[in-house]
Amino acid sequence: MPDLKDKNGEPIKEGDQVFARSRGGSHQGNVEKIVTTKEEAEEEGVKHPPKVLFTDQHGHHVQHNPGTLQHGEYKK
Repeated sequence: MPDLKDKNGEPIKEGDQVFARSRGGSHQGNVEKIVTTKEEAEEEGVKHPPKVLFTDQHGHHVQHNPGTLQHGEYKK
């Protein structure tokens, strides 16, 4: 599996706490799965891998490109 990095160049692993800013708010949660291949993407219903999958603070399942994420908790 290729080493995926967040917006700040830190490697992303399953279990990491990440967030992405989006439309004046944010999505944050713990990484549940990292999809890197077309086969995994089809299984998970994801387009254009690689994607990082997690459940956000509202209980929504979200998928983001690794380069849009940052480690830690979002602070306004």
